Amino acid sequence: MQRFKNILFYVDGQTEPSATLERAVKLAESNRARLTLVDVIEPVETPEEIVERFHVQLGNLLADKRQHTLDRMAAPYQNDETVIYTRVLTGLSFIEVIRFVLTGGFDLVIKLARAPAGIGERLFGSHDLHLLRKCPCPVLIDQPEAVGHYHKVLAAVAGTAQESGSCDKLVMDLSTSLARRESAELDVVHAWQMPGESMFRGGRFRVPEAELENMLDHQRDVHRAKMSNLLEPYSISADDERVHLVKGQAAEAIQQIAGQQSSDIIVMGTVGRVGIPGLFIGNTAEEVLQTTGCSVLAVKPDGFESPVR
Repeated sequence: MQRFKNILFYVDGQTEPSATLERAVKLAESNRARLTLVDVIEPVETPEEIVERFHVQLGNLLADKRQHTLDRMAAPYQNDETVIYTRVLTGLSFIEVIRFVLTGGFDLVIKLARAPAGIGERLFGSHDLHLLRKCPCPVLIDQPEAVGHYHKVLAAVAGTAQESGSCDKLVMDLSTSLARRESAELDVVHAWQMPGESMFRGGRFRVPEAELENMLDHQRDVHRAKMSNLLEPYSISADDERVHLVKGQAAEAIQQIAGQQSSDIIVMGTVGRVGIPGLFIGNTAEEVLQTTGCSVLAVKPDGFESPVR
């Protein structure tokens, strides 16, 4: 993935190295990128009697302890070729991370998923979802069982690289680069539907079945042509067996193909209206993020504005 130059690994309370941290280190090395480990602690009020007696602030003690942990985690990877920076922030975790991204010019955030307590079937907790929704740069969140290398990469695309707000070109750039780097298989999924199909099947606008099938064939050909245009620069044919044009709802199609292909990671856009703070994520991305069992690399469309300042 020869594009990232300033990578942020959000430790999120971890105390020991993980496959996800090793992935971040290797990615930084292969890109000759700067890598920073960051964690966030909550503000702590120190009782006056403790300040008077011991002349310490609990927040400072916690920050020093966390800083020591980050330095210890980074130490095995530090060498003459690799310098890893560490930083402890104070505040609400996702807000401070996003502010750090904005001020530090980071172009990728990586972290391990933190599942919400008591909801075992969901991969992402609320703070993970806030990052995926509101962070301006790509966010890679690994599932806890993620191994050192991905074997199956799934690119989920809308079918065009030219529509305003489309992330498709970036999704394909990252997917193909990631698949090459990991020596992984790449699948591409695109869901399509024919507007008004339900009306054409019954009621006032019902059309004969043969005519309806012709209309569906035409729509399928239109979407295949869009996919051909999108995939041509990557030397991929829309008719390749690893390109999946699925008739149906996008979120369901993505989950279906991810399950069939045993995908390790889904690369997808979080498509909202461009340039309007507060519109964070599209319905398709939201549904996939709430239900997937895969790691996710989520990207924003050009012009996305984070509501965090």
